[in-house]
Amino acid sequence: MTATADFSLTETPENPGVEFGRSADGFPVARIADITLAMLPLKEVGGFLASAWRNARPLDELTRADFYSHQGRLDDEAAFRARTMETAEHKRDLALLSRVQTRMNCNTPWGTSQIATIYADGVVSHVTAGHGGFKLSAERNAQVHPALRSEGAWYEEDCAWAAVAITFPRLFTSYERRCAEKTFKDWWPDIWEATSGTVLAAGQSYTKDRRTFEAIHARDWIGISALRSDLHPGMTEVIATRGGRRDRDVEERRFLVPSAEYQPGSFGFVIDEDRHRPYDGPSGFAGRNAGRTAT
Repeated sequence: MTATADFSLTETPENPGVEFGRSADGFPVARIADITLAMLPLKEVGGFLASAWRNARPLDELTRADFYSHQGRLDDEAAFRARTMETAEHKRDLALLSRVQTRMNCNTPWGTSQIATIYADGVVSHVTAGHGGFKLSAERNAQVHPALRSEGAWYEEDCAWAAVAITFPRLFTSYERRCAEKTFKDWWPDIWEATSGTVLAAGQSYTKDRRTFEAIHARDWIGISALRSDLHPGMTEVIATRGGRRDRDVEERRFLVPSAEYQPGSFGFVIDEDRHRPYDGPSGFAGRNAGRTAT
């Protein structure tokens, strides 16, 4: 077995309850109680986080077949180690909380509740077949900031849950609180700035960054759809509109962009009209006929 200094098989005071090692295939692995994590390699740089549950075999005997799920990309082993320690911290915090999992005969906005977790009196999380979220009692809901408060006291699990975690931080782990803060900044930057007295810088809020992008590129052609061109090897055919608008009657143009350059980013690919030529020829897009696109 091969091991590095950072991935020794012994626990240390800095890593209580965490065991690092390498699998039989040579990729980084770690164990926290009954959870085993792995950084499964990708053909390109980095890998992705995968897990296994209640697999007690020695870490150096594990193979790729022992792991399942895809829990996000990892740039390198340092990122894997950070995610592992974050998971360990989360599990330790969870053990200190008094959450109770049960079943309740309850209809939610997302369907019938299948599993309910009681965080505290008046704070209950529900899981349904397809989605989930929190239900607060009237008394608890009254404590949520008016700008974030749900009239029906339901808070779905994708974004709105952050309002619950921010209002009742002692009911959540450190990891959950960090996620809630990031969600708050990403989707409600104006409220964050007003309540915290701090101005979010570039890169700290998805919504604020999108507004800046849209203001700067309001008159630029922004890609809204793209595919590799079979007729023009090495090129990507891009359908673009002014400012990336998707209105039904908005003008569209097609462009050919070198595939090596086409990186849409978070808010869309900006056409450089000095370099990316308009294209009005046969299209790989279904229903796109030559001559339809203005040039």
